[in-house]
Amino acid sequence: MSSIFTKIINGEIPAYKIAEDDNFVAFLDAMPLVKGHTLVVPKKEVDLIFDLETEEYKNLWAFAQEVAKKVKSAIPCVRVGVAVVGLEVPHAHIHLIPLNKVEEMNFRNERLKLSAEEYSEIQNLIINS
Repeated sequence: MSSIFTKIINGEIPAYKIAEDDNFVAFLDAMPLVKGHTLVVPKKEVDLIFDLETEEYKNLWAFAQEVAKKVKSAIPCVRVGVAVVGLEVPHAHIHLIPLNKVEEMNFRNERLKLSAEEYSEIQNLIINS
């Protein structure tokens, strides 16, 4: 069974994509902790991030680094936090979360409910940064 991320990758479910290459994609989280919360996902469906082949793993982090720089440039924040949790979606992914205080990184926090216009605005800010 395909994960929701595979469905996004295959274009079956829409997403606000930030960056994409042959192997990876980055898009705004549908249930963000803060504005600009981005997911970086390998296109290859692998449940656990540590099950990626070594080169894929290294390349995923290099891709995430480039995306994080764009997020930091576009979204006012002190830094971009990084988390790999992997409990909600069985598809390896990295959370990039713009942070101004450590409490914003708490996955128990209430998630933002953004409009399509807000998502598009954030997407454009990051893409054009």
